[in-house]
Amino acid sequence: MCVTSPRDRYGSDVLASGWQKAAKPSSAETSLEVGLVVEDVQSGFCGAVVRWENGLVVLEDRRGKMRSFPVGPGFWIDGKPVSLVTPQRVRSGQQAMGTAAGQKHSARTASGSVRSAPQRAKVALPSRIYVEGRHDAELVEKVWGDDLRHVGVVVEFLGGIDDLPAIVSEFGPEQGRRLGVLVDHLVPGSKESRIAEQVHPGDHGDFVLITGHPFIDIWQAVKPQLIGLDQWPAIPRNEDWKAGTCRRLGWPAETQADTARAWQTILGRVDSWTDLERPLLTEVERLIDFVTQDHLDTLD
Repeated sequence: MCVTSPRDRYGSDVLASGWQKAAKPSSAETSLEVGLVVEDVQSGFCGAVVRWENGLVVLEDRRGKMRSFPVGPGFWIDGKPVSLVTPQRVRSGQQAMGTAAGQKHSARTASGSVRSAPQRAKVALPSRIYVEGRHDAELVEKVWGDDLRHVGVVVEFLGGIDDLPAIVSEFGPEQGRRLGVLVDHLVPGSKESRIAEQVHPGDHGDFVLITGHPFIDIWQAVKPQLIGLDQWPAIPRNEDWKAGTCRRLGWPAETQADTARAWQTILGRVDSWTDLERPLLTEVERLIDFVTQDHLDTLD
């Protein structure tokens, strides 16, 4: 359970010495572990650690909503400030190895950008990118994660967009606090396009951008050659697309765990942007440009 307690900045005596230090309790370093429950101080989001990689920790709250935050200070555990560190962090002054398993050193990131020198974790920008679909969010993280951390943009997973107008209103887009949303199967006449059209730009100025890819499922954004196909199979509308694809590949498809394992196999074949189809690349880059344009003077 996450508990925060209001703190009296000055204590009982505003003239007493030492109140400056009392108002700034030190953060104890706490090693990340799956299931650890923490609260992000700035947003108030409280959840259990699901995973961490590339400088981000993913938390899941009791409603199943997931959000990503930079690893480091700025968290509470049982009302006490902590600084989250990865288990393999080196304290001897030597540089720690990368957290992504098997990631090879390269002069470029997976998205094709020039890799910058190692930097301290940045404070996340107020602007955000919301991504519909867990698999979509995982693919964005794998390919664009380094770029997003470099500019301080947090990507949040959306379980669905049925309530998109309310989600956008709750976020409150404004100057310096932009919101970009990546939607599944955003093509004319689709359910997704009709929902997206309910978000009127006039209600939020020019500070919200809703875009998407044309694929029935994000799996199709991965080039089929990576799993030995010339093209993704055509699945009838009355059949679940993921399960139908698994069956045609000869993979187990009876449970959600089966399709989850199938996706991990597909995701594991993706090494860089060259493994993805152009429509997804275009829209993700467009979103990154959009949410960072108010902060260009603060970015390296």
